[in-house]
Formats: sequence, structure tokens, C-alpha cells
Amino acid sequence: MQITVTPETFKLAQAFTISRGSRTEARVLTVRIADGFISGRGECVPYARYGETLESVTAQIEGLSGPVARDALYDLLPAGAARNAVDCALWDLEAKKAGKRVWELAGLPAPGPEITAYTLSLDSPEKMREQAAQNAFRPLLKIKLGTPDDMPRLEAVRAGAPQSTIIVDANEGWSAEVYADLAPHLVRLGVALVEQPLPAGEDEALLGMERPVPVCADESAHDRASLSGLKDKYDVVNIKLDKTGGLTEALALKQAALAEGYKVMVGCMVGSSLAMAPATLVAQGAMVTDLDGPLLLAEDRDHALTFDDAGVHPPVAELWG
Repeated sequence: MQITVTPETFKLAQAFTISRGSRTEARVLTVRIADGFISGRGECVPYARYGETLESVTAQIEGLSGPVARDALYDLLPAGAARNAVDCALWDLEAKKAGKRVWELAGLPAPGPEITAYTLSLDSPEKMREQAAQNAFRPLLKIKLGTPDDMPRLEAVRAGAPQSTIIVDANEGWSAEVYADLAPHLVRLGVALVEQPLPAGEDEALLGMERPVPVCADESAHDRASLSGLKDKYDVVNIKLDKTGGLTEALALKQAALAEGYKVMVGCMVGSSLAMAPATLVAQGAMVTDLDGPLLLAEDRDHALTFDDAGVHPPVAELWG
């Protein structure tokens, strides 16, 4: 078994801005695991918010020795980007060796398309209204916010896309006071969900706070071990494979979260169709699917995921799984 790690860059269609900064490209790592003449692929996006870099994640993966079994990964690598890429590459390899699709191996029903959010990056109210108007045909828009001056942006997006369902991602950018002030306006403007309004280390303030709009844990939720810290603060758990450390843990987290009464959102970092492909399996039946990474790119992989009026479709075997 041979594991190779390759950094790759995909240009974005336009600059993408959140409360922590802007980017014009997606920098990812592609992992290939070969067993004889058959190989599987996975992709991850190292994330500085969690102390990851392209170099540190590459070192984690290259530090694996000998044949690697997927059921042993949990003890070999922590939850994060490195384990995600290896786990997904092993799923792809297993499927190709068995001549089956990953969902068959996992005992899941055949997946179908899921409506996905389309993300509007943080900008001036005027620019965000333009973005919203250009994408008003989409049923679900996600707004990147997270500043003390977000009210005009909310109003602008709603004016630009009066019929779309809106979800808001504050990326830890609000204080408890800002969130409390905004909450009634979120209801008035028909916002369906708020992601991570407070910093992960300061979300105790959500305990006992009225939540007129469902609140989703993103930076506060990684894998099953983090579920206990969400109680009475959040209504929804955002599952991202780069946080869980792969499809294996993502499926387990989904099952555990639903069992504890949470609803589920399935999200992504900004990556290519290869990164989104495994997440389409987790997204089946989720409250919210947010797998728009490829829609933000100026270029994508061969055999890219299909996006149409029905949503994001599961991958073809030539891409993954």
C-alpha cells in the first residue's frame, strides 16, 4: 500500500470573504492510496482556525507507516483534515476493489440529490444585495456575517432575494449582546438558521438564552466527543468531514446527533468536488445541506459533481466512491 500527498490549488470564481479574512483560491491536499494497480482518492482542506497548515497535515499523513486499515485510523490520527483525506481515500479504494459503490459497503440506501445552500461572502450591504439578486433563483442562500454592523447586510440580502430561504453564518463573530439584539430581526427577515453566533470558547452564554431561530454548532462541534458540550446551547450540529476526520466518523456523528435530538447540517470547507463527494452521503435527509464548494470555484476536478435544480447529486464512480 502506497500513500502519496499532493498539494493542489483551485482558483475561486471571485474573492470569498468571511469574518476572519478573504481568499482567492482554495488550497487543498489530495491523498492517493494505491494497492497494486487500484487506487483511491480523498481530499482535505487544512484549516488555520484549527491550527492546521498544508505542511502540518502532510506530515501527519506521511507519518503513517505500513498498510493502513480504515478501522484503525481513529487511533492513528486525530479528528481533522489529515484523517479525513486518508479515510475517504480508503473508502474509495475499498469500493473500487469490491466493484461496488461506497454506500453499498456502508449499508446505506442509494443517495439522491439534496438542495444545497449557496454562500454569499461578506461584503458591503450594496454588494451583498447585488450578490443576492444575482442568485435569487436559488432556493437556499447562506450569508456570511460576523461583524457588529450586520443589520444592513441582512436587510440588503433579503431585499435582493425576497423568495429564497436564508441561513446566516456568523463564524464566531458576534458577542452575546449583538446576537440578542439581532435575534428578533432574524425572525422578521425569515432567517431559518444561525450558525455559530458566538466564539466556540464563549458559547456558555447560549445557555438559557432564547433561541427564536435554530442555532447550529459549527466551530463548537467536531466529532462525537464534542456532542456533550453542546447540550442546551444548540439545536443543530454542522457536520464537516474535515472536522470529523472523514466519512466514517461523520456517519457515526450524524447517527449520534440525531439520537440525542439534534437536527443535522452537513457543511464543507471551500474545496473541489472530490472533497464534497463523500459528504453527499452524510447529507441525505439533513435539515440543511451546504456543499457549495465547487460552485465557488473557477475550475474543478474532472467528473465533477452535478448541480442542478434538484440540488447536488451524488458522485459518479470516476470521481469517488
